[in-house]
Amino acid sequence: MRLTEVFRERCRQWASLSLVVACVSAAAGQGAAPETAPPLFPGGGLVSYNSIFNTRAVMPQSAANIPATARPTFAHEGDFNFTWGFYRNFDLTILVPVVTNRFQTLGTPATGGTGLGDAMVLAKYRFYRRDSQRGTTQASLAVGPKIPTGRTDLTDTNGNRFPASLQPGSGSADLFLAANWTYTGLFNLRRLVADEDFHSLLRSQGTQETRLGTDIESRFWLSYRPYESKNVTREWFIGPVLTWRHSQDDRIAGVDQNGSGGDMLLAGVTTYAGVRPGMHLWLGMDWDVAHSTGALFMPVRRHISFGITQQFRLHF
Repeated sequence: MRLTEVFRERCRQWASLSLVVACVSAAAGQGAAPETAPPLFPGGGLVSYNSIFNTRAVMPQSAANIPATARPTFAHEGDFNFTWGFYRNFDLTILVPVVTNRFQTLGTPATGGTGLGDAMVLAKYRFYRRDSQRGTTQASLAVGPKIPTGRTDLTDTNGNRFPASLQPGSGSADLFLAANWTYTGLFNLRRLVADEDFHSLLRSQGTQETRLGTDIESRFWLSYRPYESKNVTREWFIGPVLTWRHSQDDRIAGVDQNGSGGDMLLAGVTTYAGVRPGMHLWLGMDWDVAHSTGALFMPVRRHISFGITQQFRLHF
């Protein structure tokens, strides 16, 4: 029995990676694994692609006067991720996004562009693990910089530069912090998993003398595994997701833009599947449930995230 448990845990380790691929989007979505606290297994490597779509309501203002704090009414982010399990309980992630931002007001065509986003380098450490007959409880921390590699020179058809909030990159060097907790065997049901991802992006001043508001986000996913093959190479998770996000006001040229920040609550469903050894697919969908009513605040109305990941062994 003990050997079986060890084998199952090792297979799950092949599927473990944090949700850092979602942290820079307007609302978190499913990442490369259903459990966010475990690091990648020692000596392992992983590459993944995550496609994230965010939609906001079209603004009623004239397109000739885009607010300096406007967010994209439609945004797509394609995240390319490489993770290396360089030591037991540690892994290192490099994330490079490609961002497409579109902005539209009522009665006008959308305007925007595509460019490289800000890259991130994150180190993750699992500081707690406890196994029991019920399941496994794990907790981890992640930290790392967001590097200003993104494009900041997008312009409209008249050659006017878009505000910093509509650029693929921020031009700022920021700090990402995260705490993750995974509890398997909730209510003594082995296939029921509670997972919490709490993270913050601490921002500094970047392009156009703009400091975008610091973000704090909490994402809770309650997943059930209705299918699991005997060798755990194929499995299926599905369950509801609840996401809360708080954004502080933007600051431009030293002046706070009151009402540009706020809170939003999204609810949805996420599913994750292991289709063959080392390959995994995921899909997450969230919708606006409640949000602040600040004059300049543009909450996410709909969020969709899907992706694919391939894992392999780098060294022993």
